[in-house]
Amino acid sequence: MDKLGLAFFQDALRVLAASRIPFLVGGAYAFNVYTGVHRNTRDFDVFVKPEHGRDVLELFRHAGYRTELTFDHWLGKIHHGGYYVDVIFSSGNGLCAVDQAWFTHATRAEVLGQSVLLCPVEEMIWSKGFIMERERFDGADIMHLIRANADRMDWRRLLQRFGRHSRILLAHLVVFGFVYPGERDKIPAQVVSELIRGLDEPPLVVDGTPLCQGTLLSRSQYVPDLAWGYRDARLPPYGGMTPEEVEAWTEAASKEIELPQADAEPEREA
Repeated sequence: MDKLGLAFFQDALRVLAASRIPFLVGGAYAFNVYTGVHRNTRDFDVFVKPEHGRDVLELFRHAGYRTELTFDHWLGKIHHGGYYVDVIFSSGNGLCAVDQAWFTHATRAEVLGQSVLLCPVEEMIWSKGFIMERERFDGADIMHLIRANADRMDWRRLLQRFGRHSRILLAHLVVFGFVYPGERDKIPAQVVSELIRGLDEPPLVVDGTPLCQGTLLSRSQYVPDLAWGYRDARLPPYGGMTPEEVEAWTEAASKEIELPQADAEPEREA
């Protein structure tokens, strides 16, 4: 990072600290503290409660920075000289809204010479657990977070965070045992047992329509399934996003990558 980016990120922390708006540092900087993995990045992630997202953007606009509410359900940006601060208050799939528990369980650390609160490891794993795009997969981040922090994690709270989506957590824990075969005992046996028992849950159908939860993992790769008649798990009554938010989030993906198209669904043998 050059001096411009460093000065911008440091000033962003000063502006936020002076504002008295509660915030957390996440992204590459929190990841480095928790895992020792360093990334040279042009962005800086701060997390705030949903009710403070627009306040932060307005604060920086008055400070002379260019800001935008990129997606009104989860993300804003502050721009300066090719660098940017992501103001995050939920997640792209609408599941991982920042609430008081993020702050209650935060970790204090020094970042860029300033004392800040970091997003908790559990919330980082929870939000990263659903990122399975064709062009981005955060599984390795989860492996590194668990490897370095398993003995200090609140596994019960992590289970509660995933809740009805516990199969995603189980999938990552299975992969952890593959990546680190000599460290499988880092995962508490009772956690794995509880997750395996959850596999006995019956098929989930909403109002007689089959559900596709793949849209909670990728905004692009499960577009064909919606044309085949599956219900989008991001929408009520199962999810919390509005049709307009889903459309904006998917349209943005189409500008970055070519979305898959739905041909006729293959016939299944009886």
